[in-house]
Amino acid sequence: MLDYSFVDELFRDDHRSKPPLARLGIALSDPIRQTILLRLSDGPAFPSELAELAQTSRSNLSNHLACLRGCGLVVAERQGRHIRYELVTRRLGGALADIATAMEESTLEGAHGR
Repeated sequence: MLDYSFVDELFRDDHRSKPPLARLGIALSDPIRQTILLRLSDGPAFPSELAELAQTSRSNLSNHLACLRGCGLVVAERQGRHIRYELVTRRLGGALADIATAMEESTLEGAHGR
């Protein structure tokens, strides 16, 4: 029988005691969390929009948002009956865009034999 206990640890643990790059690695290790982070780079969003964009259920999205909060990358703010999510700082959005661009450039350079 496979042991999936790491999944609960990943989603529910508070990762803020880990080094910053380790927290970023945890956050970026899943395509759904990548989608969430890139969308939040453009500004705050509500779970319904994020779930639709990530093509996932609201319950699955909730787990990913809990992970991102545990990594210290995302904060939640209540607005009436709704909760809005955003990156902890705008600088994080710029850094994510820079990382994505650098990775795309390195892939292209590698394809051209540099």
